[in-house]
Amino acid sequence: MTGHDPAESMVLRGLRAALHAGFYLLLGIAATRLFETHDAGTRTVVALCGAVLLAVLYAAGALPPHRTYPRWGALLWLASVTVLWALLLAASPDFSWVAFPLFFLHLHLLRWTHAVVAVAVVTGLVISTQLLHADGFSVAMVLGPSLGAVFAVVVAWGYAAIHAESQQRRDLIADLRETRVQLANSQHEAGVAAERERLAREIHDTIAQGLSSVVLLLRAAESVLPEEEGTARSRIAEARYTASENLEEARGFVRELRPPALHDAGLAEALSRLCERTERESGLRCGFRLDGTPVPLPAEYEVALLRAAQASLSNVVRHARADTAMVTLGYLATRVTVDVYDDGVGFDPDTLGKSRADGTGFGMPALRERITLLGGELDVESSEGEGTVVAVRLPLDEEVDR
Repeated sequence: MTGHDPAESMVLRGLRAALHAGFYLLLGIAATRLFETHDAGTRTVVALCGAVLLAVLYAAGALPPHRTYPRWGALLWLASVTVLWALLLAASPDFSWVAFPLFFLHLHLLRWTHAVVAVAVVTGLVISTQLLHADGFSVAMVLGPSLGAVFAVVVAWGYAAIHAESQQRRDLIADLRETRVQLANSQHEAGVAAERERLAREIHDTIAQGLSSVVLLLRAAESVLPEEEGTARSRIAEARYTASENLEEARGFVRELRPPALHDAGLAEALSRLCERTERESGLRCGFRLDGTPVPLPAEYEVALLRAAQASLSNVVRHARADTAMVTLGYLATRVTVDVYDDGVGFDPDTLGKSRADGTGFGMPALRERITLLGGELDVESSEGEGTVVAVRLPLDEEVDR
């Protein structure tokens, strides 16, 4: 009643093949000995037909590699095989040898407690049959079947342990592959965001500033030209118009390089939309609060604070098992802050920065490094059962205010 699993190791498949081969070998030996220990009468012929029927019944359930059965079907098959074997055992004690592979069938298909009871019952039948057909008692009649049953239980336990370990490894490999994909996507998004910021700064500091200076110079030159210099004035006006038009295009390009969540919206509105989307997609109650009066922030500040909120809420949804989360954007005299609070299960902050067995645990250290490069701070306060607060602080100085 087993199916073929291509992910299993060759060792496990080899054990199954050995079990099936052993069953047929022992059954064949027992059937052959019928003619050595019994007269060729009706009883022997019936026992031989029973052995053939047992071989066919076993093959129907155990050998098809790609067939699956409901549990009740498997148990009915096991009961049929066991009952037919018991009838053959009553006909000849030589069928006692077939009990050994039957041990493994019960241990594989039944729950552990039920399987051990079934093995004990089968062992008892073998011992009773040996005693009934023997001329006298010997220790080997009891010791042999008992040791065989104990050995089968130990081997089955080892088989189950190997199978469980194999399954855990497959699950771990699948988790690692998924984590690698997520990490690659995150790194790609971070690279795209960094490149957008770099291009925006370069365009703003070079092309846009240069075009702005050209417009100012042409406007100044136009104002000091004599009235009769119409042609020169016309050419200067045309150059100023072209420079102004290209300046607007450059500024529009800079705006387009900002993260999509910040398009046509300030940081506060982007965070509010993030909370609404998180609540809509995950079912987590997520609120947003604004403290203080918003002031213009550099693009890299807005991007970093938005990414911090996104990463923190993602961790809440995936790990915190929280009911409520709150994102707070605060504008203070000397700094801008984003706090993300949740009422989840919490964790030990000392584990931050340590990779987990599943390959995760790199998000928060990367976020802290990003905030530190901007001169800010990232703090995490948490304890088991008490929720978590992620606090991000970025400085506001005279240069930033400009």
